[in-house]
Amino acid sequence: MNKLLEFGRKAMFYVRVLSGYEERRIRSYRLQLQRRIEQAQEKKAALRKIPEQAILSEVRRMVEEMQNLNRKLEETEDAIEEYFKPIDKEAEIIMKMQLEGEEKNMREMVKAMHEQALLEKAEAEKVAAVPTVGTNQHMKGTTPTTTNQDEKR
Repeated sequence: MNKLLEFGRKAMFYVRVLSGYEERRIRSYRLQLQRRIEQAQEKKAALRKIPEQAILSEVRRMVEEMQNLNRKLEETEDAIEEYFKPIDKEAEIIMKMQLEGEEKNMREMVKAMHEQALLEKAEAEKVAAVPTVGTNQHMKGTTPTTTNQDEKR
């Protein structure tokens, strides 16, 4: 009986081979194996990319945080500038007033120094002109005073 079953199996195998059924089954099995191998390789590649993707996503997140922080800093700086604008204007007005006062004082000092220099120059000219005339008058002037002093005694 076993021989008969075995013979029947062999006969069916030959029929399938001759009809092309076995060949199609082998091809489909080979394609199925090939698909499984490709899927396994894709999964393997995906697993390798996971650390890279995690790192990239972390970098993106950090960049977004830094950009948000920069925006907040700029907004804060703008708010501070807006807050201090009136104070800056007042300080600028005060500084201008002080500079104008200093310039006025400087002009007055220059004017006073110029007048002083003119007076000194005029006095120096007088002194230069007076000694020739003044020495004669000085001599004359001292003589009468001595005589007046003698008379009082």
